[in-house]
Amino acid sequence: MTDIKNLHPLEVKLLRHVHPGEDISAERIINELGYKTGQCNQSFSWLSAKGCLEETSRKTIVSYELTDTGRIQAEEGTPAVRIFKLLSEGTALSLPEIADKLGLEKSDIGSAYGALSKSGAVAMNAENKAYLKTDALPDQAAQTWELLKKGLNGPIEESSLSDQEKTLMAGVSKKRGAANSPYKLSEREEVVYRLTEEGAQTRERVIEANITGEEIGVLTPAILASGSWKNAQFRPYGLDAPVSRLIPGRHNPYGNYIQWVKDKLTSLGFEEFDGPLVENEFWNGDALFMPQFHSARDIHDVYYVKDPVHCKKIEEPWLSNVAKTHENGGDTGSRGWGYSFDHEFTRRQILRSQGTVLSAHQLTKAKIPGKYFGVVRCFRYDQVDATHGADFYQTEGIVVGKDVNLKNLLGLLKMFATEIAGAEEVKYVPGYFPFTEPSIEVHIKHPVLGWFELGGSGIFRPEVTKPLGIDVPVLAWGLGIDRMALMHLGLNDLRELFTPNIESVRTRRGN
Repeated sequence: MTDIKNLHPLEVKLLRHVHPGEDISAERIINELGYKTGQCNQSFSWLSAKGCLEETSRKTIVSYELTDTGRIQAEEGTPAVRIFKLLSEGTALSLPEIADKLGLEKSDIGSAYGALSKSGAVAMNAENKAYLKTDALPDQAAQTWELLKKGLNGPIEESSLSDQEKTLMAGVSKKRGAANSPYKLSEREEVVYRLTEEGAQTRERVIEANITGEEIGVLTPAILASGSWKNAQFRPYGLDAPVSRLIPGRHNPYGNYIQWVKDKLTSLGFEEFDGPLVENEFWNGDALFMPQFHSARDIHDVYYVKDPVHCKKIEEPWLSNVAKTHENGGDTGSRGWGYSFDHEFTRRQILRSQGTVLSAHQLTKAKIPGKYFGVVRCFRYDQVDATHGADFYQTEGIVVGKDVNLKNLLGLLKMFATEIAGAEEVKYVPGYFPFTEPSIEVHIKHPVLGWFELGGSGIFRPEVTKPLGIDVPVLAWGLGIDRMALMHLGLNDLRELFTPNIESVRTRRGN
């Protein structure tokens, strides 16, 4: 039987307000009692734990809301629409010229041009300048623009969209809304409760005892000064409550795990490298042979540094070597990407989005043969869930040597998966990364979460190694050490590694 004297005022007010057989939802309680969402959730959780409420239905509501970027695109046109309108004036333009005239990011121009080219609306002439091939805006570009305009009227629920609109929405929306995403995708659970028999009886007892939820819980100077305490009712105090525990200090188990990984790799002959959190587009992407105007960069939603926007300079001869490789292949035997390398874009400062940036730095000073690694903090705009974080760690490394090969790489990956992560089931999956060929993803099986990707790896392409002074094979990997810790520490959610719940840190295995 529920002890009504220990009910929280939020619980008391809710119980007195509802009746047996009625549907109880957060929306109703917010509108009728003025609760905030957090207060509703607390009340429902507490009363459910006491057996006073039971869940009767639950469904997920998906909705889309325009971001600042989406609102601008709805009013002025998407990058594809604006490119089409600009080229319809009759002048052929290069992609950098289009970016300058429209005031858009060059990566956005590259992605939008690619979509228009795929639809057959634009093409490049012999001078590498874009021109229109048709007078009609492609259907997909027009329909996407109309979908953005629809969002100007407020959030859109997924249930109101047609199948075609759902397909288009998937391409212009992201959970929580990335900086360059037109729509922000939101999901909320709509849960309906009812009073149980225990809840109905508790409600009657609360009313009979004349407990209103307005009882005083804290005696303040203002209450004493006014004398209102004389006629007030007070919430009872638990005088038999246990005293606080004496708890000794402990190391953070995840910090211990990271140090253990470092010790293990150094014992195998690897040298550790590190670097600053703030990097630039050159080392984060250009040095890794990722084209400046290509949608390949979309796999990294980076955080840009507001001030200063650009670094002062890029070290030579690496800048010149990499620029030539992008433009015509340089001395690598490649044809390159065939565009004019942007020396201003390459100096733009960002928070590093991948640990591979430090491997690129290390190539300029690596010994042959040599083995190097780092435990690297990275930042990438991503939806936070059980296996993803926006601020995360990777263990990054390279092995440089004349005789290293794919078999050596697979052996290293197996060592990480079985010995460091503690996985019993491992599989290798072909992957794609702009800077490695071949590219391999290693997947492990978690007892609760199932199969998930541990990270990527491969052999650096000559377009990466030769401009940075290395002319022998280089094995490279970038693995999620947060995910390895899930297995090693017996956890089911990556967020538990960084939980503010100190009790979890005190009791977690690995201290």
